[in-house]
This record gives sequence, C-alpha cells and structure tokens, in this order.
Amino acid sequence: MTFRPLLLACLLGVSFASPVLAAPQAPAKPAASSTVAKKSTKKSATKSTPAKTKRKAVRPSRGRRVAQRAAGLVGASLARHRVPDDCSGLVRLAYQSVGVELLSHGTRPGENAASAMYRRAQAKGALHRKTPQPGDIIFFRETYDRNRDGLRNDGVTHVGVIESVARDGTVVFVHRGGKGVGRARMNLRHAGHQGAGGRVLNDYIRKAEQGERARLTSELFVGYASATRL
Repeated sequence: MTFRPLLLACLLGVSFASPVLAAPQAPAKPAASSTVAKKSTKKSATKSTPAKTKRKAVRPSRGRRVAQRAAGLVGASLARHRVPDDCSGLVRLAYQSVGVELLSHGTRPGENAASAMYRRAQAKGALHRKTPQPGDIIFFRETYDRNRDGLRNDGVTHVGVIESVARDGTVVFVHRGGKGVGRARMNLRHAGHQGAGGRVLNDYIRKAEQGERARLTSELFVGYASATRL
C-alpha cells in the first residue's frame, strides 16, 4: 500500500470511531463529620444557654428582725430569760436578737432602764418623732409614780417595740405591761380612746389613781428611737 491510501485510511478511522463516554458520577454524600459538628454545635449552644437564676431570699432588715422577735414574745414569760421581767427586759431581749445590748453603756445612779435607753438613743442621734418603722423603740413618760412622791417628776418610765403602723396612723407596739407581754395601740392623729365604729386607737397606759383619770398612750408619748441607729 502506498503512503497516500494509508494516510486516508487512518483519517477515516478517526472520524468514524465511537466516542468514549465518561462513567456517570454518583452525587457526593455530605461528610458525616460535618453533621456531627452541627449536632455538637447545637448541644453546646443548648448547654451555654444561661439557666434561670433563682431569686435569693432577702434578709429582713435589723428593725424587722427586732419587731419579729418582740412579736414572738407576746403572751410569753420573760422570767426564763436573763433580763428583768419588765418593759425594759422585753426591749433588751428583742434587740439582743440582732446583737445589740441597749444597756451596754450602763445606768446612772437613780436612773431606770427606760431612761438609760432614752439617753443612749439621744447620744446616738436616734431619737425622732416621725412615722416609726418596725423595730423602733417607743418611749413614754410618767406611766406610774416611780419614786412614790405623788408628783409627775419621773421622766421616761416605759418602753416598747414598734411592730407595725396602719394607714390611719395607728401604731401597734409590743410591750411588757401589767398583764404580761402584749400589744398596745397609739394614734397621735386622734386624741380619744376610740375612733369611728368603736375601734380602739389609743390604749390606756396609766391607770386612774390619786384622784386622776387614766391616761392614754397618745397623752404620755415622748418619742421614738430608730432601730438602724441604736
């Protein structure tokens, strides 16, 4: 065969040859590692979500703790406690519950415990006549004839602990009276014993004696001492 026919035969073979088709490729599956990564990311995001914080119990103020202690002694005897079984003993015991000894400064010759507490409050700038807060001390004068001379010259003679104050201004306090530890009321806005509907606003705090009528809390009131400053 000559060169030209051979060349022609080669060219014809290339033209009529069947094209080679590439094998179809299967669609690529997502990598398993990325799925795991997504799951782990969701888990970590869930764990990182801050949990709801519980509200911490708010501790009552010192005054409220004093008031609660005094209220808890209503109807109880003070005889088993290391304080005198009188009005000053009740107030001292209530304040000892918050670590305050009201007679740590001592008493002067001839001075009663109620007067000594008043002197302490005066020295600490705790005296006031504003609307009291629970735990404040309430002071009264001439609730009895302490020196038995028939005169009104005894000064501060009675103390109690404020428990609450009503909207109408009626103050409820705990004290050690003639019938033991109990509650009494005082309302400086109304001078009488009772208000509308017969509601007691001012209790009697000094009994009738020596030809004088009984006296109300509003009549013998002296002032308050702030629990936060004592």
